[in-house]
Amino acid sequence: MGEDEGRSADGRRRRSESSRDKIVEAMLALVAEGQITPSAEQVAGRASVGLRSVFRHFKDMESLYAAMTARLARNYEMWLVPYTSNEWRGQLSETTERRLSTYEKLMPFKRAADAHRHESATIQAEHARTLAFMRAKLKSILPEEIAGDALTFEAIDLLLSFETWQRLRMDQKLSARKAEAVVRAQVDRLAEPRQ
Repeated sequence: MGEDEGRSADGRRRRSESSRDKIVEAMLALVAEGQITPSAEQVAGRASVGLRSVFRHFKDMESLYAAMTARLARNYEMWLVPYTSNEWRGQLSETTERRLSTYEKLMPFKRAADAHRHESATIQAEHARTLAFMRAKLKSILPEEIAGDALTFEAIDLLLSFETWQRLRMDQKLSARKAEAVVRAQVDRLAEPRQ
């Protein structure tokens, strides 16, 4: 392959990657605006690409949702940052803050992904991986008397779940501050020292 052919192939690859990124960004923008199930036509229009281009990059809408989910998974990387606190109560407080702020930021995207999870093995796998990571991280910071008590641990994990956050914010219509206060009060109550 000559130098000109190599440059031409690199240019095509960059344009293809750029087009793919524009399609995923368009999907994210539409979902952020509240459209849980945007059509391929809407995505193509928002990305300023042809409908054929959408399906050249993604074999179906499920694979586009999977790409969106993978892109959003990067938001969970902040949970890997070391804790500033050295004691478990401080780490539990930081875990609560990290989870709730992530849920608030990702709520429209998580709701869209959950609406399609039943038909997407990729989204199911990402969901299972994220849940397993969250549970393991929570268990690792709690003292054994709490982590080893199945009822208490499961209740804390439930309180710190996206489903709880969504219920408080969407169904019970609490402000983010009030919803956080509810979660923190109940988690603190469950984490009280055993008598």
